[in-house]
Order: sequence, then C-alpha cells, then structure tokens
Amino acid sequence: MTTTWNIDASHSTIGFSIRHMVFSKVRGRLLKYTGAIQLDDDPAKSWVEAAVDAASIDTGTAQRDSHLRSADFFDVERFPELRFRSTRVDDVGGDRLRVVGNLTIRDVSREVVLDVESTGRGADPWGNQRIGFVAKTSIDRKDFGLQWNQVLEAGGVLVGDRVDIELDIQAVNTAARDKAA
Repeated sequence: MTTTWNIDASHSTIGFSIRHMVFSKVRGRLLKYTGAIQLDDDPAKSWVEAAVDAASIDTGTAQRDSHLRSADFFDVERFPELRFRSTRVDDVGGDRLRVVGNLTIRDVSREVVLDVESTGRGADPWGNQRIGFVAKTSIDRKDFGLQWNQVLEAGGVLVGDRVDIELDIQAVNTAARDKAA
C-alpha cells in the first residue's frame, strides 16, 4: 500500500548546529519549507522531497542571520532555495530507515544519508491521519560552497565545517485531506 504525506511545517522543525570559535555551538532553524513523503510497503518505492526557503534561516541573532543570507554563505539572492530529493530508502529494522538522497545548497548537490526513526502515527482531533519522523545527518558546509571563515588569534577558526542537522517532521496523509475537500 502506498500513502502520500505532506510535511506540516507548523508542527515540524528543521534544526542545525555548528561549532563557533571551536569550543561552543550555535544552533538555528530554517522556518519556511514544504515537502512530501511517499511511503510504500516496499521501502524501495518510497521517496522524500523537500524545498526550503534559504532566507528563512533563524539563529536568534539578526546580524548573524543577515550574514548567513549574504554571498559569504547561502547567497539567498542567487540561490533562494535548498532542496532535498531522496534516491533510495532502506529499511534498517524496527522503526528505523536510512534515506539516501541529494541535498542541494547554492546549486551544489551532494549525496547525504539521513538516519530516520519513525516516531508514530495516528489521527488528530479533526480526523486527519498524521505521521512523525526524526532524522539526523551531518554535512561538511564546504562541500556546498559555504567557504567563508576567519582564523582566530588563539588558533582555530570562527566557524566549524561540520553542520549537524536534525529534522523533527510531522506530516499529514494527503488522501484523507483530499476526501475532506
């Protein structure tokens, strides 16, 4: 059986963290995105697609967010969207999946592997079927053209290369929604 689910951005989070000055982490979120998930009894027939508004980055500091939107980092004027499209979904046992796909940032696409845990499914109070997932991956920002950095006087660099990404996704079954319309 195949089901299609739309990501509910009002009940989901795309979060990230990166080392700052070697010894601490800065955390942030991307606030605007859309996506769909197709699930099949045969995981090989499942897929995920998502598009993220790069300008929606939010680290809680306006000056830093402006810098992240600039040509030094995401260059949102030229590259307004981050994209993910799966190429393979593997069942790794229990409630776990491995989703392999292409992440595109600044028009540079690289394969990433998401370790995914299904966190459950059920009906909401309005009769919609919902499903949840938590996914994690890490990327090297330089692989996507995010090169800017500054050497620190005490040694090391201002911004780490590794970005840890954590998704907490809730999605709504499209068939149930389409019936209600």
